[in-house]
Amino acid sequence: MPARHGAGPATYHGDMSFLRRRSATPAGPDFDVLAMDPGDWPGNLGAGLLPAPDGSCQGVFLRYDLFGGRGPAMIIGNLPEGSPAREVEDGEIPFEVAQLLLALENEEEVTVVGSEEVPVMQGDNLLIVRRLKLSESRISCVQFDRSDNVLVTIAAWDRPITDDLYALLKPLPAELFQQG
Repeated sequence: MPARHGAGPATYHGDMSFLRRRSATPAGPDFDVLAMDPGDWPGNLGAGLLPAPDGSCQGVFLRYDLFGGRGPAMIIGNLPEGSPAREVEDGEIPFEVAQLLLALENEEEVTVVGSEEVPVMQGDNLLIVRRLKLSESRISCVQFDRSDNVLVTIAAWDRPITDDLYALLKPLPAELFQQG
């Protein structure tokens, strides 16, 4: 039986630590983050880091909120190779979907019930995107691997993820996430 929010025995249990501009920690990632530019987003935006015990960055998440503080509309995660948050059992939801559900205070049990791979153009690059079908139909979720082996996951609440979104994704430099 799948665990609630994918929190099975082999699943990473950490939460995101959200950055505050006045904080001197945590340090940013050593990889570029692919997401929508914060300056292009009309709503509230939060950025989170997944820290490892040694202080290295095991993932970066941007949480886009269009619902006026009632929860995010979308979470975009970037997980480098070796990140424990990438390790999910068959049928378990990605870490980003679990974080979306937590932020929305939605305690429904959600599982992955299927997936399909579709080609999508992002600028001059051809992406092979995995569209995940979830037991909660209000969540849209897609994943793709970057050429540097960073896994990008986009989870959206109550809005479809269309091909137009990929044109809005751009590399955000690691320096954007440095504090101090």
